Amino acid sequence: MMRTRILAALGLALLAPLIGEYLLGNLTIRDLAAIPFLAPMYGGGALLIREIARRTGRGWPAILVLGLAYGVLEPGIFDGSLFALSYEGVDYAAARVPVLGFSAFYGLQFVINHAVWSITIPIVLTESLARRHRATPWLGRAGLAVTAVIYVLGGLLIRSFSIDNGQYKTSWTQAAGVLLVAAMLVAVALRLPRPSPARSAGSLPRPWVAPVRSAGWVPRPWVAAVATFVVSGGYFVLPAGWPGVAAVLAIAATAALVVARLARHAGWNGRHRVALATGAVVTYAAAAFSVTAFKHDNDPLAFAGNCVFAVAVLVLCALAAAAAHPTPAPEHLSETP
Repeated sequence: MMRTRILAALGLALLAPLIGEYLLGNLTIRDLAAIPFLAPMYGGGALLIREIARRTGRGWPAILVLGLAYGVLEPGIFDGSLFALSYEGVDYAAARVPVLGFSAFYGLQFVINHAVWSITIPIVLTESLARRHRATPWLGRAGLAVTAVIYVLGGLLIRSFSIDNGQYKTSWTQAAGVLLVAAMLVAVALRLPRPSPARSAGSLPRPWVAPVRSAGWVPRPWVAAVATFVVSGGYFVLPAGWPGVAAVLAIAATAALVVARLARHAGWNGRHRVALATGAVVTYAAAAFSVTAFKHDNDPLAFAGNCVFAVAVLVLCALAAAAAHPTPAPEHLSETP
């Protein structure tokens, strides 16, 4: 049992950077040696968020909001891309807010991309594969503390690389603002309703006991996957600029409301969550070819790596779908909608 939890934690720590950087094509198969340097920040952040949500009896809404906090910290504090005019060859001048010193369009994309693809999706897939441990903590208190330290040190390591490369542009004032926003998001996440039963003093909260759900239509999982691919694909091709900012906000808000509404219906289950993750990772896998063409000079090996990562993540999604519960889980295994 302990071994399974440790393997799940390690799997999440590796999956977060693989989806967040390699599947999208920011890094290629040539750069696999960088995983030990990326896993502390990406994996440590994803694991820390997952453990906080599960230990406090909260679920996916809290995970997503904590992911937003991660999405603010990484570009704002660690790699410094949020306040750069350009980063790794990408011009970030569109929809720039002069007083704050960042692009509203790319800032939103940084935050949403990290919250969804770097954090939430790896957690969805790993928890689905973890089966009986999907809604319980994987780490003890000491492990949680170590993970937090590893996350911070990993982020500072990335910050050091960014400074050495001359790409770090965050001022102390901007860093203070980023920390304030992240702290506010964490506070919101920890104040979200916790529908788990009351716990005794000193004990961990019981895993989520699913609320009484209403009758209502839910799509088949494959329909949810296709719809997610279409919506996230549209999100990725939005033009940089203020119209794009409005469209990003509209797409994100609409998608969140629709999923929240469907998740209240009795037919919604773990396979629907995996379907949402699958549609989104297919978008990343497809976008990787454009990213490779732009950033890696049409490197044939990089394109081959795109195919390898795409096939690997689709196999992982298929395994996660097979492992996910087709019906709401019993009380001792149930989790948030």
